[in-house]
Amino acid sequence: MKKIVSSLLIVSAFLLTACGSGNTNSSSASSATNSSTEKTSASSDANSGASEQEYTDPSQLKDSYDVIIVGAGGAGMAAAIQAKEAGANPVILEKMPIAGGNTLKSSGGMNASETKFQKEQGIEDSNDTFFEDTLKGGQETNDRDLLRYFVDHSADAIDWLDNMGITLNNISYSGGASVKRIHRPADGSAVGGYLVDGLIRNVHEREIPLFVNADVTKINETDDKISGVTVSINGEEKEINAKAVVVTTGGFGSNEEMITKYRPDLKGYVSTTSEGSTGDGIKMIEALGGQTVAMDQIQVHPTVVQKDGMLISETVRGEGAILVNQQGKRFFNELETRDKVSAAETELPEHYAYLIFDDALAKRAKQVDFYKEQGVVEEGATIEELAKKIDVPEETLKATLDTWNKAVADKKDEEFGRETAMDYDLTEGPFYAIQIAPGIHHTMGGVKINTETQVINKEDKTIPGLYAAGEVTGGLHGNNRIGGNAVADIIIFGRQAGNQSASFAKE
Repeated sequence: MKKIVSSLLIVSAFLLTACGSGNTNSSSASSATNSSTEKTSASSDANSGASEQEYTDPSQLKDSYDVIIVGAGGAGMAAAIQAKEAGANPVILEKMPIAGGNTLKSSGGMNASETKFQKEQGIEDSNDTFFEDTLKGGQETNDRDLLRYFVDHSADAIDWLDNMGITLNNISYSGGASVKRIHRPADGSAVGGYLVDGLIRNVHEREIPLFVNADVTKINETDDKISGVTVSINGEEKEINAKAVVVTTGGFGSNEEMITKYRPDLKGYVSTTSEGSTGDGIKMIEALGGQTVAMDQIQVHPTVVQKDGMLISETVRGEGAILVNQQGKRFFNELETRDKVSAAETELPEHYAYLIFDDALAKRAKQVDFYKEQGVVEEGATIEELAKKIDVPEETLKATLDTWNKAVADKKDEEFGRETAMDYDLTEGPFYAIQIAPGIHHTMGGVKINTETQVINKEDKTIPGLYAAGEVTGGLHGNNRIGGNAVADIIIFGRQAGNQSASFAKE
């Protein structure tokens, strides 16, 4: 029998609160354990639109599996599905009370090149162009082997998702991309909830056990080989054996202690990351002698609401929005890489800016509906009325919009050289503004892996039976992540980890 537990509303409230958590978070979920029914359920983030989720009862946890996957975000579920398809018997263990992890909070899309959807829409792109855009965005510090594998397998990942009923065929621009490459759900809505819904559905269809409130505290070794994990679940600690372990626990953006350790200049910054992004996987792998790379490379996102850490999707800028200062003037190329746009905002006297857009854009970017519901959007029937509401000079803001609309018509931004996301002007009232500033968004550093997702130790050798994928790893993005590459990362390398761990388990 399946049953919805009474804590649904509590979990929903927990998730909405987590949207803005910038504090140090515990590595263990503190919510109540699930009821002892065949499956247990929890509601997911209202921001994502993700549907009710069901999880395996803790009493069904076995003593041994072929592959244990630690973390039920996008990378973990992709790994589990691929491992199952490869003939293995995987299990997913998630410390939080719901699945989805940081993936649930992704509001943009998934970058991929040479996809069937690009070709259908007449968008010319290539894996080499994707490679060069990402290398440039990462300031040429990216691990080139990982990057090459990444771009060359991106179109296949889009097809893999599509074949499972997860279709990303709405394509737009993202910061740092020279062409339209970020793939989103057909209606332009946030990718995170849609992706998590689809992955969970496929996990259930393949009868892959998925346990929540299952806090893995240690990865175990026997005779210098990975042999399983120690997990705290349903009030007791258990050792679960496995032939391979895949770590997909995400980054450490919500661990203020780790942030301050590696980047003291970011102390006190609001974070957009999920409450579970506390670096547990990195610490467990380090305890096994695993090597880490680029731990000081922490990305701040330029469009974050400061009162609660709510991320305003890059989709809004990708659909044509502009940024203005408190004087009502543009001050930078809005579609530059995130690090540069964030720095430009920080240099403003007020250290914040306004995202300005019109009603036509709001209809194209469905995320705006949620931002309105959360009360972070100012609205004016005219530009002048909007200017009054945000206390900027009316004539200046009007002149700024006129200049921008002419730039769109001429396809030439004389002021700041913007070349992308200039397909639509901003002329259809009402007009909107969201006050934003930078916030911690992604940790580019993490454990070192090779293209087979094997974890590398401090002697530059692989740790047999140990794999990792997603934000827990480092190297792919270099010093700056391009918007849309995180979702691509979790799917491309999540699949690879599933394949490789299943192959290792068979051996």
